[in-house]
Amino acid sequence: MASKLLSELLKNSLGQPDFNDRTRQLLKLPSDLRLVIALAALTCISVFLPPLDNTAIRTILGIPLVLFLPGYSLIAALFPGKNDLDPIERIALSFGLSIAIVPLIGLVLNFTPWGIRLVPIMISLTFFIIVMVFVAQFRRLGLSQNMRFEVKFKEMGNSLKTELFAKPENRIDKLLTIVLLISILASVIMLVYVIVTPKQGEKFTEFYLLGPDGKAQGYPTNLTTGKTGSVIVGIVNHEYQPVNYTLQVNINEEKLNEQQVQTLHNQTLEQQVNFTPVHAGTGLKLQFLLYRNDNITQPYRDTHLWVNVKN
Repeated sequence: MASKLLSELLKNSLGQPDFNDRTRQLLKLPSDLRLVIALAALTCISVFLPPLDNTAIRTILGIPLVLFLPGYSLIAALFPGKNDLDPIERIALSFGLSIAIVPLIGLVLNFTPWGIRLVPIMISLTFFIIVMVFVAQFRRLGLSQNMRFEVKFKEMGNSLKTELFAKPENRIDKLLTIVLLISILASVIMLVYVIVTPKQGEKFTEFYLLGPDGKAQGYPTNLTTGKTGSVIVGIVNHEYQPVNYTLQVNINEEKLNEQQVQTLHNQTLEQQVNFTPVHAGTGLKLQFLLYRNDNITQPYRDTHLWVNVKN
């Protein structure tokens, strides 16, 4: 209702033909802004659509989404004129602002019910980029055609085609151009290879406890015999391979619970674990023991709580 009222007000103030023409101009994005939205959309597809979500394509597209596109869209909104910044300055600021914007979005998400998770981060980044793209387009439309910033991909392609295929005045110049292009292409390929196949680091498993509400507080430290208590156990696999774990809950060497857990490399598993004490006591050690690959002679990871149990 509110959007319809706003639309009517704009139509009355601008006139129907002017309003429609302005809308068409706003939606007719220049090539650089279209490319930004296309990359953001392709990244979302590669992250959420199987089987692309488990391929290197997700990583390759995710890097510019995090390290370049947020800053570029913001710079485009802040500096719509072609003389506002040099191209090198635009590129450098795009990287720098992206590194600043993404943590700020994560900080805001941390204080929301959604938290810092993949889906909220992707939605927030994509929404920010799209909003900045249309702000940039709106501001560019306020400038004369010859003053707007634009990336002329077609002219760049024609120039490159001329350099490569036109009959050169000097064969050495053409040879040097080809060598330069091959060097740039090889550098990009090597960079992508290093990113998608990172060096294997230290192998370890994260093991932690959260309260029933999923936070590092509110642990059940006062229990009653015969009544069930619960915590959330977190396991993060950094072993570079699938691992079978055995999770055991003891209180003063008495086993209360045991279950099998399997995780993949880089998988985070958080699940509720229940336990029911049968004997009363104060200052009892409630142990959470994690064994690896059915080796239950020595805990691979362990943590504990000090609890009081009453009848």
